[in-house]
Formats: sequence, structure tokens, C-alpha cells
Amino acid sequence: MDAGTFRAGAEALHPFFVALASAGGTGMDELRGIGLLAEQAMMAATGGANTHRGAIFALGLLCAAAGALHVAGRDYPLGSLGTFVCLRWGSSILSGPIRLQSHGSEALRRYGAGGARAEAAAGFPHVYEVGLPALRSGRFLAPGDENAARMHACFALLATLEDTNLLHRSGEAGLRFARRAARDFLARGGGGQVPWQSRAAEIHHEFIARRLSPGGCADLLAMSLLVDVLERPEPLLPADRPVGATGTLFPTLFRDVPWQEQPRKHHPL
Repeated sequence: MDAGTFRAGAEALHPFFVALASAGGTGMDELRGIGLLAEQAMMAATGGANTHRGAIFALGLLCAAAGALHVAGRDYPLGSLGTFVCLRWGSSILSGPIRLQSHGSEALRRYGAGGARAEAAAGFPHVYEVGLPALRSGRFLAPGDENAARMHACFALLATLEDTNLLHRSGEAGLRFARRAARDFLARGGGGQVPWQSRAAEIHHEFIARRLSPGGCADLLAMSLLVDVLERPEPLLPADRPVGATGTLFPTLFRDVPWQEQPRKHHPL
């Protein structure tokens, strides 16, 4: 698995993210079906390497939420996409089938980590409370250097997230090491330190030596970038905030958005 493999996997997913956005008003069963087709295309493009399974799930949900709100004629205030995912599909995410051999399911069994499912059902709190604020702080620390801002956000996520990919590869000791490294990077100034690339490269090589791969953080960074592009800075009103995946409050922002399961339809891909 290398950079070329990742590019090939990402390029294969584009039509499926479009399909997920088009299917945003439907239920979780149809979204899962599109996601499984996306995974098959990714595996074919990468020669069997799982480069983006987590991104298919998480970014796919955000695309579906954006599509549903767009069809309903809504815009995207800050927090709207995560709120929609929480309220529309949160219960289905938690009660849905668990992949027995995934990194997340193994981390759940061994360490009790909620992983991507819990994060999605809660409306992606790490995106809104960590990733997005850190991305914007990074831009303030390093004006004009978008790579520095993104690296700053990546390390902020790494410092706080219980990354199930790290737990799978190296257990709690590996997770602790990764968090310490991230906090040290931030304590030195994060993306604002000069040169930030040197310290980031040192950590990169330390992670390679220990086989540490924070895939969950990478997915959340990608989601933070997507939300940063789509959502306007003004936040939701207090009454529009999620009350949990099993709550009964339907925010006024989504009053006209279809919440009931819609008939399945075929998406030519």
C-alpha cells in the first residue's frame, strides 16, 4: 500500500459519493447497498487493499446528508450535516449489522471503543469540536500555508481520538504513544512552529517503526475538510442541536426534510 494505491482507491469512489448524495432522502439500507458497491470498486482498483473503507462510511453519510438537505432547499449552517446524520440515521447506525472482522469491531470487543459507528451516530463530535476548530486555528497560526493548517488539525484529532485503527495495530500502548507524540507536536506550536515539517516527519518515521496507522484520524480530517467547504460559519440555533441518536426532537431546520424510509430505487453506477 502506497500513495499510488490511495489515489487509485480514492478515484474509484467518486461516482459512489455522488450516488450517496442522490440517495440522501432514503433509508440506511439503500445507503449501505451503495457503500458495499463502493467498497467493491475500491478493492478492485487497489488490488485488494483497504484504503478507504472508513471514508466510504463516514464521508458517505455526510454526502447523503448534504444531498437530502439540498433537495429540501436547505443550506448548510455550521453543524447541520452532523446533526442530520445523528437524527436521521443515528439509531440505524447503532443497531445495524457489525462487520465481524473489521478493525473497529475488534477494538469494540477488546477495548470497548465505540469507533466510527458511535462517532457517526453522535453526529461526528470530533469533527465539530476538534477537527474543524483546529483547522481554522492552524490557518491563523500559519497564514497562507494550508498544509500546515491541515497538519495542525490532524495532530489535534490524534491527540484526542480513541483511534480504533491504532488500537487494532498496537493496542493501548500504541494509542498512548501516538497521543503523546501528537500533544508534543501541538505543545511546540503545532502548524505554527518553524519548521513544522521537520517534527512532523520525525513523528511519521516513529510511527512507521511502530506500525502505527491512525486511519480514524485521517477519515475525520477528510470530513473536517468537507464540512469546512460546505457549511457556512454561522452555527445552528440552540433548538436545532441534536439531542442524541435516539431523541425525538426534529430540528426546525429540517422540518420539511423527508424523515420516513423512502422506496428503494436503483442507482446506475
